Amino acid sequence: MLLFCPDCSNVLKVEENIDRYRFKCRICPYAFNIRQRISTRDYPKLKEIDDVLGGAAAWENVDSTDEKCPECEHPRAYFMQIQTRSADEPMTTFYKCCNPPCGHRWRE
Repeated sequence: MLLFCPDCSNVLKVEENIDRYRFKCRICPYAFNIRQRISTRDYPKLKEIDDVLGGAAAWENVDSTDEKCPECEHPRAYFMQIQTRSADEPMTTFYKCCNPPCGHRWRE
């Protein structure tokens, strides 16, 4: 929280004066003794996370391949490839288990 000087409109700083604290202007002689504890907590709103894979619709029209699921060991998995790094690096392959109860996702 920022407080401003009522005389010159500059930001007040907190300084320790003998056994108490006060707000003091850096420019003019204005000072205000702090009588009680002042505290506020302002939590910033979290940014919404974008689904870089396209959400649930991204898996609708994908092909399947012979890839064993590491969770349920089903022999087939859906896959898609996306360029997640710079162009000189290989594409990342994302897999989703074809077994509906499992649906495990992993990448290589």
